[in-house]
Amino acid sequence: MEQTKQNRMLGEEKISKLLVKFSIPCILSLLISALYNIVDQIFVGNSALGYLGNAATGIVFPILIIAQAFAWCIGDGCAAYLSICQGKRDTQNAHRCIGTGITVTLILSMIMLALCAVWKEPLLRLFGASDQTIGMATEYFTIVLCFFPAFMLMNMMNAVIRADGSPAVSMASMSLGAILNIILDPVFIFGLDWGIAGAAWATVIGQTVSFLVSVLYFFRTKSFRLTKKSFVPHFKIFTNALKLGASSFITQMSIVVISLACNIMLAKYGALSIYGQDIPISVISIETKVFTIVINIVVGIVLGGQPILGYNYGAKKYDRVKETYRTILIATLAVGAVSTLIFEICPQVVIHIFGSGNDALYLDYATRTFRIFLSLVIFTCVIKMSSIFFQAVGKPVMAVIASLTRDIVCFVPLVILIPAFFEGNQPGSGIYAILFAAPASDIVGMIVAVCLTVRYFKTMESREGREPVPESTVIRPSQKGVIVTIAREHGSCGKRIAQLVADRMGVACYYKEMTALAAQQIGLDRSFVSNINENAPELLRSLYLSTNVVQKAIIAQEQIIRKIADSGSCVLVGRAADYVLSDYPDVVRIFIHAPKEYRVKKVMEMYGDTEEAGWKSIARSDAARASYYNSISGGEWGDPHGYHLCIDSSCGVEAAVSTICDYIKLRN
Repeated sequence: MEQTKQNRMLGEEKISKLLVKFSIPCILSLLISALYNIVDQIFVGNSALGYLGNAATGIVFPILIIAQAFAWCIGDGCAAYLSICQGKRDTQNAHRCIGTGITVTLILSMIMLALCAVWKEPLLRLFGASDQTIGMATEYFTIVLCFFPAFMLMNMMNAVIRADGSPAVSMASMSLGAILNIILDPVFIFGLDWGIAGAAWATVIGQTVSFLVSVLYFFRTKSFRLTKKSFVPHFKIFTNALKLGASSFITQMSIVVISLACNIMLAKYGALSIYGQDIPISVISIETKVFTIVINIVVGIVLGGQPILGYNYGAKKYDRVKETYRTILIATLAVGAVSTLIFEICPQVVIHIFGSGNDALYLDYATRTFRIFLSLVIFTCVIKMSSIFFQAVGKPVMAVIASLTRDIVCFVPLVILIPAFFEGNQPGSGIYAILFAAPASDIVGMIVAVCLTVRYFKTMESREGREPVPESTVIRPSQKGVIVTIAREHGSCGKRIAQLVADRMGVACYYKEMTALAAQQIGLDRSFVSNINENAPELLRSLYLSTNVVQKAIIAQEQIIRKIADSGSCVLVGRAADYVLSDYPDVVRIFIHAPKEYRVKKVMEMYGDTEEAGWKSIARSDAARASYYNSISGGEWGDPHGYHLCIDSSCGVEAAVSTICDYIKLRN
């Protein structure tokens, strides 16, 4: 009932009202998270440490992002897996996955702690530390490094807490830590005169308190319970969670690559300029923090729109998808425009917040950076918005292209090539040329994002028009008995065999009916649910299957499969039904296969394909089915150990049917 009410709201409520409702919590959560790193730089920059202190903390920042990337990958993956388990009412795998996630996060944090402790100075030098900043960077990093386990576990656990239906607890945990950091920074830096060590201690105390609040929550979770056995690694289950968290890892690691390339170039060309190595790195570190605030607002807006986009895309309410996109785009452009005006007209207002305003060289380069490097921040906002939009509507390949084109494909090469060209022609100009890498990348990225968006909406319009769900699609009750699940290779005549087996047994055969019933249940379009396998792109299938709208359809299918099985004896074709019903005692699991040459011939007969098209169709369909099954179960599709009976259908359809029916009689 609650699900139906939620669906009706997403499909009928005014878009702007929905967007405000969902976006504000997302924006606040992201901004609170950003405070941890920003607060330190504000107080450090306004202390006696000045811009050198900011350079030191800025050098450590990318290393923290690496730790956060692993924590978010595991946390977001476990959170997504928990949501799937909630839909299936699967409490066993949920606690095993989360327990494994906590164990793996702890182990990874200890490994990172050990590696960073051994290679501390080389690592900091790699990210731009100079002789002037290496001492402060080492002092700050040493303290922060000791608390890596708490930092990573806090980030991992908060994602799970949100998925467990307690976003307020997650936000309270982050807020408490951030507030403590804000209070303790001036006390430690100015009051106790601890300098950069004070900033580090304020940060880790805040993070530790957030971690402890998260730990306390895990003693009173809503949808799962952790036991000692939960923490024994179950890697078969955990692998699925990692796939679901892959997008978070890619996003965070791209930030690291950008920071590394940029810092190396700033250190190189800064040393050849009037600014030296430290001023440019200090400036870019505060630019990154300010930029993070702008982008987090945009990301919060789009994340708030994700459930609206996902539901209406799946329901093929394309007018509402377009309206939601327009509303998000307008909000994004507004954020970008306001930011651009501030950075171009009065950048000093922002710069002075982070101190060092009395240093003329620092102020000069900082002003140039904000006016040039962030001159097209409005484009950056639209690119980021487009990437998240594509993920929301189940287009992960487009999402990755939109994101990585700007950040990796363009920015990293340009930040290396542009200053090299200008420095060669005019010594000392390389440090200024670096700043043009960002707007140049923004232009290319914006062109790609616009092209992808236009293409997407044209393709969407060609599919417009919703396919009605036939009223005759109902579950047909029968007497209790054997439930036959049939998985099959493409072209093996599996559907025909399934129907004939059902006829001989005198029971119903469900194939497309399962997806039609699932579509009815959640209000999505029948063809969208039915074609999940076919719609999965060859690249990033796992990422596609992890998107919100697809997961919603998958959960609905699994609920319908269980309802059908509860209604009596039947035959079920595909949709990983053998795994979904793995806890049902009267299930016979069948896998139909055949030599490829036989299957190609059948595909040519059934669909009129050429031989070449038949080979491609088989490869594509089998790969999609295997990916779907692996995503759902963590097992291997077609592995004979997972089935009661594997039949080569090239022996003939009737012979295959007879073999299955004979096996069922013998089993009974």
